[in-house]
Amino acid sequence: MALAGLYTQYNRVWIPDNDEVWRPAEITADYKTGDNVLHLLLEDGTELDYPVDPKALPPLRNPDILVGENDLTALSYLHEPAVLHNLKVRFVESRLIYTYSGIILVAMNPYKQLPIYGDAIIHAYSGQNMGDMDPHIFAVAEEAYKQMARNNKNQSIIVSGESGAGKTVSARYAMRYFATVSRSTSNAQVEDKVLASNPITEAVGNAKTTRNDNSSVFLRSENERNYHIFYQLCSSARRPEFKHLKLASAEEFNYTNMGGNSVIEGVDDRANMIETQRTFCLLGLKEDFQMDVFKILAAILHLGNVEIIAVGDERSSVSQDDKHLSIFCELLDLESNKMARWLCHRKIITSSETVVKPMTKPQALNARDALAKKIYSHLFSFIVGRINKALQFSGKQHTFIGVLDIYGFETFDMNSFEQFCINYANEKLQQQFNLHVFKLEQEEYMKENIPWTLIDFYDNQPVIDLIEAKMGILDLLDEECLLPQGTDENWLQKLYNNFINKNPLFEKPRMSNSSFIIQHFADKVEYKSEGFLEKNRDTVYEDLIEILKNSKFQLCANFFQDNPIPISPFSSTIQVKSAKIVIKSPNKQFRTTVGNKFRSSLYLLMETLNATTPHYVRCIKPNDQKLAFEFDAKRVVQQLRACGVLETIRISSQSYPSRWTYIEFYSRYSILMFQQELSLTDKKQICKTVLQRLIQDPSQYQFGRTKIFFRAGQVAYLEKLRSDKLRQACIMIQKNMRGWLQRKKFLRIRQAAITIQQYIRGQRTVRQAITAAALKETWAAIVIQKHCRGYLVRRLCQLIRVAALTIQAFTRGFLARKKYRKMVEEQKALVLQKYARAWLARRRFQNIRRFVLNIQLSYRVQRLQKKLEDQNRENNVLLERLTTLASNHSNDVETIQKLQQDLEKLATQKKTSDEKEKKHKDEYEQRVSKLENHNSELHQQKRQLEKELQEKTEEMKEKMDHLTKQLFADVQKEERQRIVLENNFHNQKQDYERKIELLMEEIKNLKYENEQLQNQIREEQQIQDSLKMEAEELVNQAKTIPELQKEIELIQMQKMDVEKQLQYQKREMRDKMSEITMQLHESYDFADARSRLSTEDLGHLNEDGELWFAYEGLKKATRVLESHFQSQRENYEREIEGLNSKVEHLSQEITHLQKLFREENDINDSIRLQVARLTSENMMIPDLKQQISELQKQKMNLENHLQEETVRNKEKIDDLENLLHQNTEKNGTQRRVQQVQNEMYTKEKVKLIATSQETNNYIDNHQPEGENETKSKMWQDVAYLTMENTDLEEELDKKDRLIKKLQDQIKTLRKSIEIANEAPMPSTSKEYIGMLQYRSEDEAKIIQNLILELKPRGVVVNMIPGLPAHILFMCVRYADYLNDDGMLKSFMNMTVNGIKQVIKEHIEDFEMLSFWLSNTCHFLNCLKQYSGEEEFMKYNTPEQNKNILKHFDLSEYRQVLSDLAIKIYHQFIIVMENNIQPMIVPGMLEYESLQGISGLKPTGFRKRSSSIDDTDAYTMTSILQQLSYFYTTMCQNGLDSELLKQTVKQLFFLIGSVTLNSLFLRKDMCSCRKGMQIRCNISYLEEWLKDKNLQSSSAKETLEPLSQAAWLLQVKKTTDDDAKEIYERCTSLSAVQIVKILNSYTPIDDFEKRVAPSFVRKVQAMLNNRENSTLLMLDTKYLFQVTFPFTTSPHALEAIQIPSSFKLGFLTRI
Repeated sequence: MALAGLYTQYNRVWIPDNDEVWRPAEITADYKTGDNVLHLLLEDGTELDYPVDPKALPPLRNPDILVGENDLTALSYLHEPAVLHNLKVRFVESRLIYTYSGIILVAMNPYKQLPIYGDAIIHAYSGQNMGDMDPHIFAVAEEAYKQMARNNKNQSIIVSGESGAGKTVSARYAMRYFATVSRSTSNAQVEDKVLASNPITEAVGNAKTTRNDNSSVFLRSENERNYHIFYQLCSSARRPEFKHLKLASAEEFNYTNMGGNSVIEGVDDRANMIETQRTFCLLGLKEDFQMDVFKILAAILHLGNVEIIAVGDERSSVSQDDKHLSIFCELLDLESNKMARWLCHRKIITSSETVVKPMTKPQALNARDALAKKIYSHLFSFIVGRINKALQFSGKQHTFIGVLDIYGFETFDMNSFEQFCINYANEKLQQQFNLHVFKLEQEEYMKENIPWTLIDFYDNQPVIDLIEAKMGILDLLDEECLLPQGTDENWLQKLYNNFINKNPLFEKPRMSNSSFIIQHFADKVEYKSEGFLEKNRDTVYEDLIEILKNSKFQLCANFFQDNPIPISPFSSTIQVKSAKIVIKSPNKQFRTTVGNKFRSSLYLLMETLNATTPHYVRCIKPNDQKLAFEFDAKRVVQQLRACGVLETIRISSQSYPSRWTYIEFYSRYSILMFQQELSLTDKKQICKTVLQRLIQDPSQYQFGRTKIFFRAGQVAYLEKLRSDKLRQACIMIQKNMRGWLQRKKFLRIRQAAITIQQYIRGQRTVRQAITAAALKETWAAIVIQKHCRGYLVRRLCQLIRVAALTIQAFTRGFLARKKYRKMVEEQKALVLQKYARAWLARRRFQNIRRFVLNIQLSYRVQRLQKKLEDQNRENNVLLERLTTLASNHSNDVETIQKLQQDLEKLATQKKTSDEKEKKHKDEYEQRVSKLENHNSELHQQKRQLEKELQEKTEEMKEKMDHLTKQLFADVQKEERQRIVLENNFHNQKQDYERKIELLMEEIKNLKYENEQLQNQIREEQQIQDSLKMEAEELVNQAKTIPELQKEIELIQMQKMDVEKQLQYQKREMRDKMSEITMQLHESYDFADARSRLSTEDLGHLNEDGELWFAYEGLKKATRVLESHFQSQRENYEREIEGLNSKVEHLSQEITHLQKLFREENDINDSIRLQVARLTSENMMIPDLKQQISELQKQKMNLENHLQEETVRNKEKIDDLENLLHQNTEKNGTQRRVQQVQNEMYTKEKVKLIATSQETNNYIDNHQPEGENETKSKMWQDVAYLTMENTDLEEELDKKDRLIKKLQDQIKTLRKSIEIANEAPMPSTSKEYIGMLQYRSEDEAKIIQNLILELKPRGVVVNMIPGLPAHILFMCVRYADYLNDDGMLKSFMNMTVNGIKQVIKEHIEDFEMLSFWLSNTCHFLNCLKQYSGEEEFMKYNTPEQNKNILKHFDLSEYRQVLSDLAIKIYHQFIIVMENNIQPMIVPGMLEYESLQGISGLKPTGFRKRSSSIDDTDAYTMTSILQQLSYFYTTMCQNGLDSELLKQTVKQLFFLIGSVTLNSLFLRKDMCSCRKGMQIRCNISYLEEWLKDKNLQSSSAKETLEPLSQAAWLLQVKKTTDDDAKEIYERCTSLSAVQIVKILNSYTPIDDFEKRVAPSFVRKVQAMLNNRENSTLLMLDTKYLFQVTFPFTTSPHALEAIQIPSSFKLGFLTRI
């Protein structure tokens, strides 16, 4: 689109103005090509016909949406008024002092301290891209630091501007940024020294002028001060260490009182002196060095007070008695007479002679001041050199960042040699800047594959040539300075002769012959030639230099030694190569002039800058009055022109200044796209298609690889199209809305008119109709109607009465029949219930009786098992004693004879025992017959029950009809039966209690039997026989068990059948109820009733609807009946449910009684076990005697006898094994246990065989060879017999263990363990006491395996929380148990050191830190829980109280562990923060969680890098996933819930603070839509807290400042009520933060309005009363106070087992 086409109505332009430079105006009529007048409307409401040149129309104003941008290159129209207005809006309204202009950072001096330079701001900018945050000096510093680290290339930051624009402060903040972000462990002291050097350089190098407080000129004019160090020194003159300097107040010295103002308001020179001395010491500059520096400074002050007296017009002199001269010479150790002479004389050396020429007083004063300046210059260079030396570190320096604080372009009313040099340097810097800008533009175009075209720009090389070229201004000046009679007038005349009319950049003023004009890049500057030669000459004469060289004060003498000038300040450390050829000095003889020195230093500076990547900061002085946030447009424009900002804008505007990424363009202008275009999938292609349609001229834009490049004004045109589209949409919405409102209003008015008409017409008709005849006719008609209606109503009433009686008759009959059926059904149910309950009660009794029998059987089995165990022990003891007897056989012949006699006695006893065995067998057979009889009786009872059930069911069927007549009587009977059942239940309960008492009596009897058994222990043979009989009895009874189980199953099946019958009867009753209701509906035939009525009757009935009213009444009656029937049915069902609940209660009582039976049987079992063990121990003695006698007396007979016995035992054991095998087949779970235990028993058999072989070998060695064979056979038989006995014992032990596990008899298990420990056989189970036994030499191995090498991943899932901590504490308990102080201290110290080591090795491993934080807390809690202190033992179990520490108080180690846990927690938080912090800003601020509501804006040259596919960016989901990972890991590692909540609170505080800090520093994010996005993201975080049940963690409260900030972005910000609401709602935000958000608020669309400055002032006035922090940023490093809650461990130490993966097999559980 042509540029003239944009000058349409409502668009705005800029017109020149004398006061404001540029003034805005709105176009009131479209401009047509060729018009010479533009119709405008000014802001004050005046209309203006502004004359224009069609070829140079006034500049267009940018849309409001683009005003206030961070980067000036983001403006669509790039020109001077747009730049000026954008800076004004940002500076005055938004209070933002920094703005980008391409590669330049424009810094406005606010003349006010702002809270934007704290450490929090530095950390916020650290690591960020330059376009990600608001413009700031820290962003430029970060960019330089990042490029140095990434590209390994030297960097430079060039800070320029006028005096008082803030150059020094900006450079200081840049240095502070570098010192802060580069701080490390090794170089922390160096960074502190960098910051500490600022007070010294400010004191020595800065002074106060009318423009600022940090100028660097030696001599001062009115109302100015000299260097600060002089005033600091004078203020400290009375201090003892400075008395030898003989100083006085600053008003008494010429150099400190020349300006007449020696005090700066708010500055304490004495305190600053102390600070300067402190920083000297911090840099390592000792007091001797400081005193030398102060001595030279004092000498300079005294030199300035040396009085020079005029002697005539041509001479001057200094008195030898001058006080200050003598002090000066004393301090510098000089000869006063020589100094007095050569201050007033100079030596001129010619080719033939040397002449001493006296000087006039002005010349002598200039020489004195020049000498003072020279001394100070050397001193300043010396101090800076020492500071640089102190800042050096031992490592190799590869790259550097140079910060250049240089004066900007200056033009005053009177410009002299100083301004000439300054502007010359700025010309060189501007040339370097232009080349760098073009280089960057070329790189950008090449990267985006856009053709590069040459742009016409201002080249200042001619001006530079005019100044520095051969026979240029500087050369002519140096030449004139060499002439003895050279004057300023002669030099100026040479300039006129050489350059007027020859060089267009040099001019002669019209009204002056002592000035000349140079056309600089910024402006024309007129220079006064007066003083040029004097200032250019080196006025320090060689005679004075020689005096100072000969000074005995070494420091002063060293200043004036002949030293070569260094090539570069970095030549000693870093090699700098120039990027371009540098022009050398044209003539060596000119090096002594000031101009020559300045040119050389400028060459050196440019050489250094060309070898670096430059970064530009342009400081702007907004006003000359130093008023805070006051904007003087004239002064600002002047500086913008001078510093090159407008030149950069002009260059950018000639190419493609506006650059949008495809994503930004698509998001912003999707409203201009057609549906067909939006259907494409490639967004890049969509953008190309839309642009080709909207902008017809293809030269106005270019498509790059990732961006679209626009010519100036094209973005504004697109914004206009977008605004027009939105305006049309708004008009359409308004049109339809207004039409709807008008239609609604019209219909309402129309309805009102119709109503009014209706009433008026009705009133008029009534008035016309009312006459006497009409009244009579009406009265007659009323009377006729009355009688007619009465007749009809009476007739209708009779009909209704007949119908109602008929309906009532049918209804009552139906209800009677229904009631009769119900009574019949209820009576049948009662009978069924009665017989069913009786049958159930009998079945329960039979079950209980069978259960008692089963318990008795189990008791006998256990007793048999115990006796078999005793027999096995007896055999083992026998083997041991046989070995001892065999070894002593040769020596015990006499004892064998005695034993033979005992054998005869035992033979008689054996006969008696055989007789007793026969008796027991008879008794056993009798018992079996009794059990069979009992079983037959049970079968008979079962058959009788079945017969009775059948008879009862038949009787119920026969009595169904009879029960219907007795319905109400049966209800009462049911109540009585219910009472009877309750009584029966009570009686049964009493019977059960009696049975319990009987069982208790049986227990007493058993105890008595126990005593009798103890008396009969000596009858060992009789016990063995009884054991065999009981084993057979057990087998027979075991056979009856499956039969009883089958009977129980049959009875349960019968119960199920009865219940099914009851349910079936209930369903039949419900079906009958439904049939009755259907019959009720169908019982009355309405068609029949209607047929009985005549047509006239029907007509009368239907006339007023009376018939249907009657029908509706009848329907209501039927509903009432139905509800009545339903309530009765519900009552019946409730009664059935009540009976069922009582039945369930009875069953619960029965189960409770069964438990009591089991407990009593368990007690009996334990008693019988004790009896069996005692009998087995006493049985060992006679068996031993019997076998010994058989071995000694009858070897052959004994062998036969043993063979017979073994055969018998084999048969009996085989029978028992078969029976047990049958039982195991029926019990599948026991079979697996037997398989495992059989393997163990086979191993035991092998051991027994081995022991028997050893005994055989032993006997063979001690007996004759003839007896070896018989004895070997005998021992084989004995071994075989013992093996078979052990097998039998193992089988019975299996049963015993299974029964004990099912019954959970812990007491009996403990008793058996204690007895087993006393017996020689190994025990099958152990009791642990919660200790781990270890040796002192194993401590290192424990720490290595349990702490250093333990990997949490894959282990924590399979173990209890804090398992390593519990293992460590169990080791601590062992050391405490031994009462070994050294062992305990060694273990605790190694544990603490091991945890510290593993944390140090895995300092960035989140899982490891979480794991050991949890275990440290668990270990600490264990030390507290088992410390023995009452406050920690409240919730311990009695078993846990047994495990308390006995001998040592570990409170000191508790404190050590607490400190260690805090250290781990802090590192734990740091690791989590480092992991989640990169996700916070992209996820919380940049990611669009609500799609379609955000609108992107261009960010100019300093934009973030983006592309079409940005899949790697963090989203809100990334944050939630990271939080879930943290939460899951902490839960898996067993972290305490309270500590976990504190951790989540800390993380949420970090998320809120980082997001809020970034919001403060990103103006582009301060919009209403972004507030909605933030609020949505906060809701996601709150939902996550709710999902994890962490609402009580106070984490939500830490997001309150961010939530209020999001609300503040969305709320209306216009009226006083809005301001009051903001004041009341935003309580978590400080006044500074609220004002910052309001000032930074940026509309996304033209329809949004900026926050008015007046509204911000209102809010600020309300907030002045609020007392809160003045800091802008939240401290993201703040840590909430952590508390470690004490939580008792629920895990018993006795039950803790060590996994094999821990590799701690050398630890032994005690």
